[in-house]
Order: sequence, then structure tokens, then C-alpha cells
Amino acid sequence: MAEREEYEGLLDEDEEDEGVSRHLSPLCDPTHLLHRILVLFFMCFLGFGSYFCYDNPAALQTQVIQDMSLNTASFMQLYAWYSWPNVVLCFLGGFLLDRVFGIRLGTIIFASFVLIGQIIFAAGALANHFWLMNLGRFVFGIGGESLAVAQNTYAVNWFKGKELNLVFGLQLSMARVGSTVNMNVIGWVYSRIEAMLGSVGHTTLGITLMIAASTCLFSLTCALILGFLDRRAEKILHKEQGKTGEVIKLTDVKDFPFSLWLIFIICVAYYVAIFPFIGLGQVFFIEKFAFTTVQARAINRAVCFLMGVLCVCVCVCVYIISAPASPLLGFMVDRTGRNVLWVMLAVATTLLSHMMLAFTFWNPWIAMCLLGLSYSLLACALWPMVAFVVPEHQLGTAYGFMQSIQNLGLALMSMAAGSILDLKGYLFLEVFFIACLCCDIVNVFIITFDQFKASSIYSIYNFFLKKYIK
Repeated sequence: MAEREEYEGLLDEDEEDEGVSRHLSPLCDPTHLLHRILVLFFMCFLGFGSYFCYDNPAALQTQVIQDMSLNTASFMQLYAWYSWPNVVLCFLGGFLLDRVFGIRLGTIIFASFVLIGQIIFAAGALANHFWLMNLGRFVFGIGGESLAVAQNTYAVNWFKGKELNLVFGLQLSMARVGSTVNMNVIGWVYSRIEAMLGSVGHTTLGITLMIAASTCLFSLTCALILGFLDRRAEKILHKEQGKTGEVIKLTDVKDFPFSLWLIFIICVAYYVAIFPFIGLGQVFFIEKFAFTTVQARAINRAVCFLMGVLCVCVCVCVYIISAPASPLLGFMVDRTGRNVLWVMLAVATTLLSHMMLAFTFWNPWIAMCLLGLSYSLLACALWPMVAFVVPEHQLGTAYGFMQSIQNLGLALMSMAAGSILDLKGYLFLEVFFIACLCCDIVNVFIITFDQFKASSIYSIYNFFLKKYIK
């Protein structure tokens, strides 16, 4: 009887929610598609400022090195200091959102860290203090990765099922658009300020970076609006704040299988050959291929845009899976189910692109487009492999540990890449990237052999079980 009354109470509550929604216009109704599209707009631009400012150093590599009197190793510290806090925060970000701040306040706090970090970064350039610029990147890093966690949490809270694939794709697309716009605009802003001031120096750099901070202010505004809309929806629909769903237990690390550690190594070694290269790529194209600064920026931003477009295709593929002619990478991976094979293909084509850049004078557009395609293929094949080798209750820990190791590797290898470039030049740097990718290929072969061995032992066991045990 009590259960029946409780059930009827829930029905009455649902009918009450529907009644409330029925009296609202579509744009104001939290359950209506138009309102959720409005929320999606602010959700997508939540990380725009973070991605725009993350690659400010790459777009202004020559200017930063000249104006601040740096060598390449010191320049790459700007990327290393971004990664250091995320060695730990990959574990804590979801916990802080769930248990401490809540999704709304947490998102505003992390967006504020991004804005404050960029302002400190710009102030360091204005004051000609490189240590202050590094401090700014550290503060920026505290907010950057955790803001991405908050963005994904909002997506899960507002969209369900197949809609999530499209939403994640659009979010990732806007992230890459932020990087692309940065590569295209920030150099022009620098030159305009230089023309206005009539001189080149750290003041010009500082003003340019301070203008870039306006994109972070825009993202903070999106966080505030999202918080208002989410709180309003919570009151109307009587729902709880979104949770990340992550269960982080460091004690699970001791139970990780050998194949998962190989996946971690593949992840680190692969991303080391991508992001530090993009950070240093502009001068490489100018020195080796005699590109102009405009052309060098163009090829860097084109690759960032290609990564974004292809990753969107990967995420959208499930949403439009009924279209049999969709030439989407994620569709191929899902249909074949052979993630290890696609990871091998992605690593091999990335290795080929780096060899082309290192040992030939072919048009670098070929190699860089291949690099963008390979990156997108690896992204949709490698990360799901974690779910294949660990139980569901360990997924949060496994992904947190994977992101932490990735950030640790990027922090260390970014500094190493800068030192190699200063001491030996771009050819040796490319050889370093090639060595990392060769390490990846070896580890993929080990995973393949490990899977084959396990499946063979299982097949033999199953054969004798059926034949001799009734």
C-alpha cells in the first residue's frame, strides 16, 4: 500500500512538472529542444577562452622568445607549467565538482582560474618577468582541464543517449575552433599593437595577451549564464545537480592489468609527438620550408581545425549511424571493433608524417593533414580501449590516472623538446618524436601478442572443457 502511494506521488510529481513546462514558452521550457539548444550554445563556448589562450605561446612563438629574451627550452616551460597542476587535478577535478563545489559553482570557479591565470600571464609579459608568466600558466592550468570536466558534466546532465555523441562532438569542435582562431588572429593583433606603439617589446606582447584574456572573460560569462539556467531548470523540474559519475580510488591502481599500463605508455608517447610539435611547429616551417609567418600560422591552424572537424565526425557518427554512406572514423572503429588495429594504423601514419617532415622537402601540407587524420583516428580508438581491460567500477580511476600520466609526460617532454631543439636543432627533435612513435608501435605489438596469447589459451581451455568435461 505504501509503495502504491509512493508510486502515485511520483506520478503526480511528473504530471506537475509537465504542467509547469506546459505553461512556459519553448525557449523558456527546460525540457524543450529550443531551450536545450540555447544551453548547448553556452556549453560549447564555455571552453572557448581556455583553448584560445592555451596556444597563445605557439601562435606567438617568435615574439615571445624575442621579447622575453628566451631560448626554446625556457619557452616550452610555458606548456610544462600548464601541465603540472593537472598531474593531480585529473583525480580531484571530478571530486571537487561532485562533493565540494557542485557543478555550477565549480564551473564558475574553474573559469575564474582560467581568466585570472591569463591575466597573470599577460601581466608577466608587461612587467618583463618570465617567472610571473610561468605562474600565470600554472594558475591557468588549474582551471583549464577541470573546466573541461565541468563542461562534460553539464553535457551529461542536459542531454541523454545518442544526443551526447553530437554534443561532445560540438564541444570538441568549438575547442578546436578556439585554437584555430587563436592561430589566425593573435599574430595580427600583435602586429597591430606594434604598429600603434611604434616599437617591439614585452609591452606589445603583454597588451596582446591581455586582449586575449577577453575570450576567457567571455567563457566566464557563459559559466555564469549556464549556472543560472541550470539552477532554474533544477527548480522547475525538481532535479539534482549533475554528477560526474567518476569513482576515484587510488587503491585500484595495484589491480590494473599489464595491458592497461601499455595503453598509458602509448597515450603519453603519442601525445608527446603531437602537442609539443604543434607548439614549436611555426618556426620549423619558416626555417626548413621557407614559409612566411602567415603561411606557417596557416598550416598550424589548419591542422588544429582538421583535428576538430574529424573528432566531431567521430562523435556525430553514432547519432547519424543510419546513414550508411557516412565516411566517419568512429563508424569504422565501432563496426570493426578492432581498436588495436586502428591504433596501430594511427601510430604508423603519424610516424610516416614525422618522417616526411624530417627527411624530405615535400610540401608539409601533406604530412600535416596526415597528422591531423591520424590524431583523430587514435583519439576514437585508444581511449575506449581502457573500458575493455578494466571493470566498470575502476573506470574513473583508470581514466584519471591516464590523464595524469599524460599531463606528466607532456610537462617533462615539453621541456625536453625545447632543450633538444636548442642543442641539436629540428632534425634531432624530429628524430626524438620518431623514437617516441616507434616505442608506441612496439607497445601496440605487445598488446596484440598479449591478446592473441590470452585468446589462444582460452580457446584451448574451452576445447578441452567441451571435449572431456560433461
